Amino acid sequence: MEVKNLEPREIWENFAALNAVPRPSKKEERVIQFMVDFGKSLGLKTETDKIGNIIIKKPATPGMEDRHTVILQSHVDMVHQKNSDTVFDFDVEGIRMIVDGDWVRADGTTLGADNGIGVATIMGLLASTDIKHPALEAMFTVDEETGMTGAMELEPAYYDGKILLNLDTEDDDELSIGCAGGIDTNTSYDYTREATPIDTVTYTISLRGLMGGHSGMDIDKGRANANKLMTRLLYDAPVDVFLHEFDGGSLRNAIPREATVLVSIISEHKADFESYVKELEEVMRIEFSPIEKNLKFTLELADSSPATCLSPADQSRILSALYALHNGVFKMSLNFENLVETSSSLARVLIKDGNFGTKSLQRSSVESTKNDIANTIKSTFELIGADIEQTGDYPGWEPNPDSAILKVMAKMYRDRYKEEPQIKACHAGLECGILGKHLPDVDMISFGPNIRHAHSPDECVQISSVEKFWGFLLEVLKEMPKK
Repeated sequence: MEVKNLEPREIWENFAALNAVPRPSKKEERVIQFMVDFGKSLGLKTETDKIGNIIIKKPATPGMEDRHTVILQSHVDMVHQKNSDTVFDFDVEGIRMIVDGDWVRADGTTLGADNGIGVATIMGLLASTDIKHPALEAMFTVDEETGMTGAMELEPAYYDGKILLNLDTEDDDELSIGCAGGIDTNTSYDYTREATPIDTVTYTISLRGLMGGHSGMDIDKGRANANKLMTRLLYDAPVDVFLHEFDGGSLRNAIPREATVLVSIISEHKADFESYVKELEEVMRIEFSPIEKNLKFTLELADSSPATCLSPADQSRILSALYALHNGVFKMSLNFENLVETSSSLARVLIKDGNFGTKSLQRSSVESTKNDIANTIKSTFELIGADIEQTGDYPGWEPNPDSAILKVMAKMYRDRYKEEPQIKACHAGLECGILGKHLPDVDMISFGPNIRHAHSPDECVQISSVEKFWGFLLEVLKEMPKK
């Protein structure tokens, strides 16, 4: 079955159309035009602000004019990740989707359900002719995944609503009332190169098969970080290793799934080194066996050795810094059970052509501990004299358990499904924290359908859950409180 023929058609038809449009972060020109054309085709008031956020407004249906105006919010950009053996150009191709039982996934790439399902849901409401709802203000933000730019630069004068529904949560039994803020730490260090010793053999070593995932939502799931495992291999080697290149990870907000290094060793140590890599792979497989089922190192001999490698002193400094660098959960919340408060993820490592660079993302729902983890990461690189830039600082969304819309929606969920909703704060970087700074009098809540493995090529969304989410949203809009 084609995705566009799934139910509810109001969502899936729009999701299929949206996923045909390339929409990488910071390259949203095509999807912005797509959304503007969509709004205008419906005869609705459609505008863009100076940063590119799209605003589409729809009047209340008859009899709903006395209800609070609702802001419906999702972001139009998506994370672009693919498997190393997948041939795909995100800049020109639409996502190739597959219906797999009760799930929709993509063919070797991210799916874009984060946050395309939210966007498609709002499109379905805007295009509807028979759905009861109050006045709607659709807020489609840009560049959420690589900097929250659309939310940061939001112009509040475009909006009159006092209730905001963010459709960017990934569990259909959850009502989210808080999230983590974040800050990026990027580093650069120019290393010294020396002549590669004579009588060496050179290997390309690749680590593949890790799960990866969202560096906020999945940071506490015990998934391996390819950059950290590759560092461990190099640091623990029983023979001298001469490092030429290191290329690991990709996106700032994804747990690295793959890493590759180019190294040389003295020829007489070839057998010992190959045995070491094989043995370490087995050790790591045992360590991560409950989670990482496909962890694999591969060694390929190169035809010749590069002329230069890192100097021993700089190689030692760099590997020590990478090994010492904190990665993973830093602190659990003392106020919310099983909630990660603070974390850091080493997203990107690149050693090439005389420069060592890293990208990492620190998250926390508490500003003071966000600063603490950011300084922890910063100080590790200060010890080797690296240049450090910390950018993209955005606030968390402080939970409000007394939220009026929360009480309404929690009761509706209990009445509809005869079970308690999970009222949570999450460790992802929802835009609500930033939007709340611009719209301080707006009551906000976030919810959505079941989405798994966001930010990785295993990303998928559950069909039955989308139907559940749609039904609940329609009931919420129908029962929106009066002004």
